[in-house]
Order: sequence, then structure tokens, then C-alpha cells
Amino acid sequence: MKIKKNDNVIIIAGKDKGKTAKVLRAFPKENLIIVEGVNLKKKHQRATKSNSKGQIIEKALPIHVSNVMLIEGKKGVRVGKKLIGEKMVRISRKTGKEI
Repeated sequence: MKIKKNDNVIIIAGKDKGKTAKVLRAFPKENLIIVEGVNLKKKHQRATKSNSKGQIIEKALPIHVSNVMLIEGKKGVRVGKKLIGEKMVRISRKTGKEI
């Protein structure tokens, strides 16, 4: 997966299209990511006996990695991988610079 934790991304599809945010968590096996402030859903939490009231919590749910694009500067960029020495690094497809 070409998107990792703490990357800045732009949403390119869905109800939050056009928003830019930071990736909070990545799930490489499922190709899903959780992005800060995107795909928020409300969850009603029940009151418990230990003095806590019931409340409504907003929670960020995962979105598919194909719905986001990595940001370099102010624009979205396509990402590729290149072997430099013995290390595989992510590069910008347009400029060829390491990300």
C-alpha cells in the first residue's frame, strides 16, 4: 500500500471529496485507512452503572485507499516505488523525487 500513517492526503471520491487531512491509521491487508475528520459517523453510547451518562460519539470510520491521493506541496501526486541502493522508497511519479 502506498499510503502510510501521518501522510497528508486529499479525498478524491465520496461525500468528503476535496478535503485534505492526515492519515491516522492504515490497514494494509484490507486497503483501508482512517483519515482525520473524514467519514465521521455518530455512535450512541449507552449509560453504564459506573456514573457515566449516555452520549453520542462521532467516530472516524475507514475509507478505501483508492478514494484518496497523496499530497506533495499543494497538489495531489501519483506514487511509485523505486529501489535506491538496497532500500525501496516511495517517489512522485511526476517529478521523480523521493516522498
